[in-house]
Amino acid sequence: MFIPFSDHNPLKHIAFQRVTVSLIVINTLVYLILQSGYFMVSGQQAFLAFALIPSELVTGTSLYPVTSPWPEELTLFTYMFFHGGWLHLISNIIFLWVFGDNIEDAMGHGRFLIFYLLCGIAAGLVYTYASPGSNAPLIGASGAIAGVTGAYLMLYPRAKVWVLVFMRIPLRLPALWILAAWFGLQVFNVAAKDASNIAWWAHIGGFVTGALLVIGFKRPSVPLFGPAPPPQKISPRPTG
Repeated sequence: MFIPFSDHNPLKHIAFQRVTVSLIVINTLVYLILQSGYFMVSGQQAFLAFALIPSELVTGTSLYPVTSPWPEELTLFTYMFFHGGWLHLISNIIFLWVFGDNIEDAMGHGRFLIFYLLCGIAAGLVYTYASPGSNAPLIGASGAIAGVTGAYLMLYPRAKVWVLVFMRIPLRLPALWILAAWFGLQVFNVAAKDASNIAWWAHIGGFVTGALLVIGFKRPSVPLFGPAPPPQKISPRPTG
């Protein structure tokens, strides 16, 4: 429906969003090294070892022989760093790049990293609760990044975000409109019992978790539902 690609929301507390960038780099490297096939060939069993499989998490036993050398609970963490393809990876990176820096700024580096991981874990748990008997593997950072967007909505609903609508039309809209529409789409697809392989429940779980956790994770000086950032200054054109 739309893809965000930029926002006007200057950083106030940190000089650089190093955790956000590190997460983008780690996700990219994991895909390149372990999944792309360019550097090493990863078999299906290796892939299943890192994915979150609800039925395995619920029962505590592996459905597939020799898939996980660690407890099933650890896949609540590892699944966040694997993706189903380049498009899946790039779409997640874009959302994290646009919205992650301001949430890192509002929390600080360490708290933001903990917040991100907790949102991803909560997303996996909600997905498992919604389909405890499922054998379908869940991978991707979407749930954790949904938590970041939920926090953004709580802190900066009036910030203006550039989006591409239908991959063609650039529009500058308030974050409230964009993120509320995105969340509404997730709820609609759950209600409509969409049969695609998109983990709608993980998105919902991550978003709601982020919207709640941000209240305790943000800096005391950062208000909820803050005002719009000041207008972007545009340098005058030189005259000759």
